[in-house]
Amino acid sequence: MCGIVGYIGREQAAPILLEGLSRLEYRGYDSAGVAVYDQGADTLSVHKAKGRLKVLSDQIEGGATVPGTVGLGHTRWATHGAPSDVNSHPQVSRSGKIAVVHNGIIENYAELKAFLSEQGVPFTSETDTEVVAQLIEYFYEGDLLDAVGRVLRRIEGAYALGILCSDAPDQLIAVRKDSPLILGYGEGCSFLASDVTAILRHTRQVSYMEDGELAVLTRDGIQCYNHLMQPISKEIVQVDWEVDAAEKGGYEHFMFKEIMEQPEALRRCISPRIRDGEVYFENFSLEDDYIRGLDKIYIVACGSSYHVGMVGKYHLERLTRKPVEVALASEFRYMEPIVGPNTLVIVISQSGETLDTMAALREAHRLGAKILSIVNVVGSSIARESDQVLYTWAGPEIAVATTKAYSTQLALINLLALRFARILGTITPEAYGAALEGFRQLPDMVEQVLSHRDDIQYFASQYFNHNSVFFIGRNVDYALGLEGSLKLKEISYIHSEAYASGELKHGTISLIEEGTLVIALSTYGPLFQKAMSNVVEVKSRGADVLALTTDSHREEMGRTADAVVTIPDIHELMLPSLGVVPLQLFAYYVALMRGCDIDKPRNLAKSVTVE
Repeated sequence: MCGIVGYIGREQAAPILLEGLSRLEYRGYDSAGVAVYDQGADTLSVHKAKGRLKVLSDQIEGGATVPGTVGLGHTRWATHGAPSDVNSHPQVSRSGKIAVVHNGIIENYAELKAFLSEQGVPFTSETDTEVVAQLIEYFYEGDLLDAVGRVLRRIEGAYALGILCSDAPDQLIAVRKDSPLILGYGEGCSFLASDVTAILRHTRQVSYMEDGELAVLTRDGIQCYNHLMQPISKEIVQVDWEVDAAEKGGYEHFMFKEIMEQPEALRRCISPRIRDGEVYFENFSLEDDYIRGLDKIYIVACGSSYHVGMVGKYHLERLTRKPVEVALASEFRYMEPIVGPNTLVIVISQSGETLDTMAALREAHRLGAKILSIVNVVGSSIARESDQVLYTWAGPEIAVATTKAYSTQLALINLLALRFARILGTITPEAYGAALEGFRQLPDMVEQVLSHRDDIQYFASQYFNHNSVFFIGRNVDYALGLEGSLKLKEISYIHSEAYASGELKHGTISLIEEGTLVIALSTYGPLFQKAMSNVVEVKSRGADVLALTTDSHREEMGRTADAVVTIPDIHELMLPSLGVVPLQLFAYYVALMRGCDIDKPRNLAKSVTVE
C-alpha cells in the first residue's frame, strides 16, 4: 500500500527521500510528504502535499530547500481521512518534535485519541497515525526508545512505523507488525523502506524486519530488538537483481514492459525446474508420503493470484484426483474452513506481504495445515512463515496491474500439479512427457503471441469506447476470463464482468443487447462446441463478439464471431498461460486509447497491507 523511505547519513536527506519515494509510486498513493531534521534551526522541517509526488518535489525544489542529513518520506493512500495536505504523512506531535510515518491501521486509535483529548492534546488531522505521534510525545520524558516502547504496548492493529525526533536527531526508529519494513546498510549511512526498490540505488545489503521487532538506525549501523526489547542480530541479505530491472528501459509504461518480459520470466521460472525429464523443486521438503495422504488442497489468494488459483483448481483436480477448494484470502478466516494435518494450503501472493493472505496463512497454520507458498519477493513475510516456498523469479514488478507475476505463478502451480500427479501415479508416463514438452515450448509460444500485438492493438481501437464488457468461457476459459476482466476494469475503468458461459440463461443474458461487447474465450478444446453455442446465443441478442481461440479453431469460430484472436495450439495445461497474453495486451491498449494512467490506476495499490 503506502510507501516509506528513511535515511540517516552524511548526504542531504531530502533528495534521497524523494528519489526513493519515486520508486514506490507504483504502490498507489494520493499524497506525499517528508520530514527532515534541520540542524541549523534545530527543528523538524515537514513538507506535505496532496496529489502526485511531483507536487511535493516542485514545492521543495527537488529537496534543495530542505537541509538536513536525516529524514523520513512517505506516500499515503487514504484510509483514515480524505486525501489532503493535513492528512498526509509525516504526522507530527503538537510540539513539532516528533514525526511519524505509518503504513497499516491502528485499530484502537479512536479510544487512544479520546484519552489524549481528555488530557488536552489537540489534533489537527483525521488520521490514526497522528495518534501515534501524539502518544509518543505524551510518554516522552527524554528517552525516545522508552516512549516508543510504552506506545507499542498500547496500540493495536497492523503497522510499519518510521519515527524521527528532533531531540534525538542522530537516529531513526523503525517498528514493524504485519506490514513490511526493510533495513538497508550503507557506508556511513542507514536506510529504512517498505520496499527494496526504494533504496536499491544506494545499497544492496538489506535485512527484513520480523513482526514485533524494533530497529534503531544510526550513521554507524543498525541495532535491532525483539518484542522484549532484547538486542538481536539480523541476517543481512544481498539483493542480486539490477536496478535497471525496476526501470522502464525505454518502454512507455511499466505494464507494457512487464508484458513483454514474460517470455524471459517464464524461462527463469520453468527451466531450472525441469531436470532429466522430471519436475524438480530445489529444497522441496514436502515428502511423497505426505502428498499421498492429503485429504484436501486449499488455494488461498487475492485478486489476480486468486484467478491463478481458479485455473490451478481445474488442473490440480484433473491431474491428481484430489479435491481442491479455492478461497479468497479475505474470506478464509471467516468461513470456518475444514482444515487439518492432512490439508495442504497453497498460498499465492506476488509481494508476499498481502495482509489478508498473511492472516489466512496464520489461521491455516493454527488449524494444523502445512503451507506451501508461491511468491515473487524473496524474504517476504509469507515466504518466511511458510513450510515450503516456491519463488516465481519473475523479477521486480512495478505496474499495479500484474502480468508477469500472474504468468509465473500460473506456471508454478501447473508444475506443482504435474509433480503431485507423478507422485500419486495419476498420470501416465506419456502424458507426463507431453506436458513437460508443453512447458519447454511455452516461453517461445508467448513470444509468438507477443509478436502479433499489432492485431490486438487494432481490435482495441475498434472496441475501446464500450462502457460495459462481458467475458464468457467454460472451465479454464472461465477462470481465464476472470483475469481478463480484472485487467480491463482495473486500468481502463470500463465496467467488466466474467461469467461461466453455462450461466448465461440464468440471468446474465438479460444484460446482452445490441452492440454489447462480449469477449468469448474458447481455447479449451474439449468444450469448443459448447463455447460456440454460447457465441451464437449472444450474437442472436445483438452482441459484438470478439473471440479468443486456438489456431486450429480459427476458421470455425470466424464464421460466427465478429473478430477472432488466436493463440498457437499447445498442450492444454499451457492454454491459460498463452491465452492471458492477448487479454493483457487488449486491456493495455484500451486503457492507452482512453488516456488512463496505466501504471498507477486510481484507488488501487500494488501491495494491499490493510484489510
